[in-house]
Amino acid sequence: MYSGGMQTLLRAIEFLSLSLWLGGDAFLSFVVAPGAFSILGNRDAAGMMVGYALGRLHYAGIFLGLLFLVARLLRTRDFGSFTAAAALCVVLMVVLTVASQFMVSNRMERLKREMVSVQNTPESDPRRAEFNRLHHVSVGYETAVLLAGLVGMILLVKETVARP
Repeated sequence: MYSGGMQTLLRAIEFLSLSLWLGGDAFLSFVVAPGAFSILGNRDAAGMMVGYALGRLHYAGIFLGLLFLVARLLRTRDFGSFTAAAALCVVLMVVLTVASQFMVSNRMERLKREMVSVQNTPESDPRRAEFNRLHHVSVGYETAVLLAGLVGMILLVKETVARP
């Protein structure tokens, strides 16, 4: 095993990576998205702003999730540590984020290009209906990532407190 100092550093990387991801997700959800839609006035422009930020958050989240898992593996030297509840929360966050970015967001972007303006496309248009459905899926994924991150953080703290 690693020395106490290296163990502490690796544990700190676990906490830092999960904290940064969770904080970024909360900031986007509760500050950036509502702010863009209330300040910009144009729903298409606000959607582009939020979509841009969400894409960057997705890539950062995937990186931070993988960093968490690598730090855990280095610290424990045991793939079994990935079955701990906190690690499973992070794995779930990564899986949901990958699905959101590469399946949902990509399809939404394609639909936006086809419609040119989501705001001016009638609700009865099948592309708009599909866009709205995908938006609900995206919000559901982001909510699940945020909740899994909160649970993961609590479990990570509990692991640390329970350590001898």
